[in-house]
Order: sequence, then structure tokens, then C-alpha cells
Amino acid sequence: MTDATKPETSELPLTGNQTNAVEASGTQAGEPMFDFNDAQFLGAMRRSMWNIAVLGVVLAGLLTMFYGWRTGLMLLVGAAISLTGVWEWRRLVAAINARLDARQSPHSLTRTIIGFVLRLAMAGAVLYGSLRYLEGSVYALVAGLSLAMLMLTVEAFRMLKN
Repeated sequence: MTDATKPETSELPLTGNQTNAVEASGTQAGEPMFDFNDAQFLGAMRRSMWNIAVLGVVLAGLLTMFYGWRTGLMLLVGAAISLTGVWEWRRLVAAINARLDARQSPHSLTRTIIGFVLRLAMAGAVLYGSLRYLEGSVYALVAGLSLAMLMLTVEAFRMLKN
């Protein structure tokens, strides 16, 4: 190995208050951010999708009562796009993890990526159609689209808490 590619290591032994790079990064220190396995990931995604669906329906009902059916439907469209986005990301991450772990994935990576791109195109078409023809509040649509980010953030804080 040449000097340019040789990793820098200290020739001195570690004392009691020093840690090596692996322990300092937290992987062996037992920090919850690094103890996240596939089952926990799937559980977090399932809870996020469930929360998006429930919150989307409840908020759409409230907006329908106060601002009319078009605004409620705009929020419901945004929530549906958020829900399918989280679902598609879950499938994409599961396929990539299976590929990295050299195990058989439930769906091929190519099929998953094609589905991901098609879902993005379909989401764009639905967004265009809802903005063009529903004449509801754009803010309701943005609120529905933001539900995925909100619920994933809630799950991230739940993970850090546990």
C-alpha cells in the first residue's frame, strides 16, 4: 500500500479515556440511531402510512365542513400522494437493502425503480389535474403533501426517544 492510500493510525496504545473511531461513531456504543434494523424501519413506515391516512381523512373532513368539498378533496389528494410516496420509498429502500445484504428482495430492483418513476409521473398528473379542475385551496393540497414529512419526522423523534 502506498502512503497516499494507507489509513492514518496512531502507533500509541489507547488509554482508558480514549476511544477508537468505531466506538466514537456510535456503532458499537449502542446509540439508538445505529441500532435501527429492517423490522424497525418497516414498522416506522407502516405507522407513518397509517398516520398519514388517518390524519388526511380527519383533516379533509374538517376542511370539507368549513371550506367546502373542493378544499377537502384537495387535502385528500395531497394526503394520498404523500401516502403513496412513503409506500414507494419503503419499497425502494427495502429493495436496495436486500441488494446490499446480498439476499433475495420481494421485488426486483429494476421493477421497483420503474414503479417509483411511474408513481412520480402519476403524482404529477394528479397534482396538475387537481390544481386545474378542482378549484380548491392550494394550501390544503400543500398541507396534504406535507403530511408525509410531518409523520416521518414524528417517527424519527419516536426512534430517538426509544
